[in-house]
Amino acid sequence: MSLWGVRLVGLLLSLSCCWAFSCRNTPSSPDFSLPGDYLLAGMFPLHSAPLEARGRPTVTFCDRSNSFNGHGYHLFQAMRFSIEEINNSTVLLPNVTLGYELYDVCSDSANMYATLSILSILGRRYVEIQGDPADFSPAIVAVIGPDITKHALTTAALLSPFLVPLLLEQIRKVKFLLHKNAVTFNDDGNTLSNYDIIAWDWSGPNWTFRVIGSSSPFSVSLDINTTKIRWHGNNNQVPTSVCSRDCPEGHQRVIIGFHHCCFECVPCEAGTFLNKSDPYRCRPCGKEEWAPERSQTCFPRTVVFLTWHEPVSLVLLAANTLLLLVVAGTAGLFAWHLDTPVVRSAGGRLCFLMLGSLAGGTWGLYGFFGEPTLPTCLLRQGLFSLGFAIFLSCLTVRSFQLVFIFKFSARLPTFFRAWVQNNGAGLFVMISSTIQLLICLIWLAVWTPLPTREYKHFPQLVVLGCTEANSLGFMLAVTYNGLLSVSAFACSYLGKDLPENYNEAKCVTFSLLLNFVSWISFFTMATVYQGKYLPAANALAMLSSLSGGFSGYFLPKCYVILCRPDLNSTEHFQASIQDYTRRCGST
Repeated sequence: MSLWGVRLVGLLLSLSCCWAFSCRNTPSSPDFSLPGDYLLAGMFPLHSAPLEARGRPTVTFCDRSNSFNGHGYHLFQAMRFSIEEINNSTVLLPNVTLGYELYDVCSDSANMYATLSILSILGRRYVEIQGDPADFSPAIVAVIGPDITKHALTTAALLSPFLVPLLLEQIRKVKFLLHKNAVTFNDDGNTLSNYDIIAWDWSGPNWTFRVIGSSSPFSVSLDINTTKIRWHGNNNQVPTSVCSRDCPEGHQRVIIGFHHCCFECVPCEAGTFLNKSDPYRCRPCGKEEWAPERSQTCFPRTVVFLTWHEPVSLVLLAANTLLLLVVAGTAGLFAWHLDTPVVRSAGGRLCFLMLGSLAGGTWGLYGFFGEPTLPTCLLRQGLFSLGFAIFLSCLTVRSFQLVFIFKFSARLPTFFRAWVQNNGAGLFVMISSTIQLLICLIWLAVWTPLPTREYKHFPQLVVLGCTEANSLGFMLAVTYNGLLSVSAFACSYLGKDLPENYNEAKCVTFSLLLNFVSWISFFTMATVYQGKYLPAANALAMLSSLSGGFSGYFLPKCYVILCRPDLNSTEHFQASIQDYTRRCGST
């Protein structure tokens, strides 16, 4: 015997023992029976099951008082009537008499007893085990019921191995008239008859029914007269037969359980939308699109950048152009007064390098306006970083020379002669500027600033910009200019007690402090804001540094040349130096 057969035998032996010992006091005959050539079994709940809680399986007796089940009794009478009608007919099953055994399945134990009784040989209390279940022939040829799902599952599990059917094998050959209507069956045992659709009417003390429609085996639809249906709502309203109501616009359906009709409505998040063809999933918008919460469509993002004609752009452009013109005018003024003491004390021809570097830095600011392109991204930061580095190098070496001449030339004459003979000032400016040039070249080659489209910070906008502020090269260039600013500040501060005509500590200190504050403010803003006005803040920081450097160093000298020519004389400078010498000698 196969493993399946062994398991089946064990199951049946266990059930037989349960039937023999646990149900020994249960009557051995069905509640109602009728002899016949072929027996049908009916399993209906003529009584209701008890409601008390049970800790273990127990046998439940059905014939208890006050437990009558009217629905089961109607099913029971319907089966009796059907069999009697078949037996009384001369055309349905001629020369064949149907019998029945009806069981009251009011509980799990009664259902088990009835199922095992159906499988047992008539008049005995046990189920004979066969080598092949297909060879088993119980007295019952078909079973109708139970009408409760859990009872039906138990009965089907026990009867299916013995090939007991819910239809007779010859039913497909049956043809008869029922209330003047022909009843026939197809090869699958399904009826091919006309049906009337019945609606129960509970409006009076007793229920009745009316015909509201019909169907035929040759039609693919039901013919229903909806005006004859009486609904049990206010004003005969049709009740809503749904688990969940439709979701509002922009809400996806989140299924609860196993049925698609039962769901919760969850709003679509920003950046997603609900397509009407798929109400169960919010879809993300494209990269160039956006959507608010609870949206059913996506909208194109607005492309923004710092244009030329915006008010903040016009102000910055005007200020930058004015600075460029003033720098050019100062260069002309210094060239006209090149041999005067003020210009010589300011550095002579070195002043033109300083003014040129400031002018080069101002040209970089024009790259912050308009739609970013590859040339503007490459040049706008590079021009400023290199130009301002040259200016700071010149300022540092100029302050260093004044301090060294007045304070250390007599103490270190050898170093002073070597510095002058080898053009130490020009060499320092060249080396310092070359370092910044190399930093900028490496920055542009390795971390090439490119036009970029920013999507993260503003869901409805695409912000155009450049990638230079996110690179290590940009930070290196800014850091190097910061170191040059510190060195220039230190050298100018050491000369705070020099003669008045050479004392530049106050103005230079102010310009360098303005430079520090400008860049600290810009980086602070960049950490919290990434919109289209960030390039304007960057341009403002650069403009502040350039204008501060120019104002702190060149404006006082321009004032002396234009407004105080009496101070731009050799006698005044010699008197100032002699006064400084006397003060140093007295200390």
